[in-house]
Amino acid sequence: MNYKDSGVDIEAGRDFVERLMKKAPAIGGFSGMVRVPSGYEKPILVSGADGVGTKINIAKVSRDFTTIGIDLVAMCVNDVITCGAKPLYFLDYISTGKISPIIDQIMEGIIKGCDITEIDLLGGETAEHPRPAPPPAHDDDIDLAGFCTGIVEESQIIDGRLIKPGDKVIGIESSGLHSNGYSLINDMLWRHKIAWADTPELLTPTIIYAPLVKHLINEVPILGMAHITGGGIPENLPRCLPKGITAEVNYNSWNMPEIFSKIMLAGEIPEEEMKSVFNLGIGYCVVVPDESVIDTQLIIEGHGLQSWVIAETK
Repeated sequence: MNYKDSGVDIEAGRDFVERLMKKAPAIGGFSGMVRVPSGYEKPILVSGADGVGTKINIAKVSRDFTTIGIDLVAMCVNDVITCGAKPLYFLDYISTGKISPIIDQIMEGIIKGCDITEIDLLGGETAEHPRPAPPPAHDDDIDLAGFCTGIVEESQIIDGRLIKPGDKVIGIESSGLHSNGYSLINDMLWRHKIAWADTPELLTPTIIYAPLVKHLINEVPILGMAHITGGGIPENLPRCLPKGITAEVNYNSWNMPEIFSKIMLAGEIPEEEMKSVFNLGIGYCVVVPDESVIDTQLIIEGHGLQSWVIAETK
């Protein structure tokens, strides 16, 4: 016997790494290195890890893995920037049943996500995990994880402590479901309540808000930020509010994208359940003083995104 007989193709793995190094030259060593930027008096490193959950199953159904890597970068980066950190680098982990061109597609998205964020893909691990018994592993037996590290000056950490009653919560549009709620979506697909052919927007990649947030931090007083992921606005917005401060969201202040209406009607999902599972069209929130709302929304518009005042703090 040899390793390939057991399901691990060393040569295919080596060829993949060689192809990847042409697109991401920082990888290839035993570890990745990055120089800590100058200009910080008390630099604080900020790290985050995440995945794409069962959205990977949508990629399997469509046989299109070119954008799921963008989702992976977005889910990590969008968390790290909520405290005002500047992303520094990204690492990935891919588990697959078999090395195949699918991995190249995933890496294409990861590299694109890193380019949008203006960071390096510093390294990662692609692990071939064959099944120990029949049936043999498939090329789409895949799971993903990502890791991002950023940096922020200690005195400039945005943690919500300065939020007071009367401040405004601005909701910034999402591109759709982003990367949350897909276990419910997969169940609906399996039960034939929705069809992939009628909902191709399910694979639309998550917006990476890092370029926008970088601009906002430099121009307006950002008091708090929230990345709207699993649990929707009800679970994530309160995470950036200080103790004793609340914000009642007006869900009529923006138009919910059609994809959410499709899901709600097809699955006969109660409104409150929709709010607790999906972002409903708001992918990121910033809290600003009332007098900064106009300037904030103009900057957001300049980045090609819509925004709405969705709540006032109390």
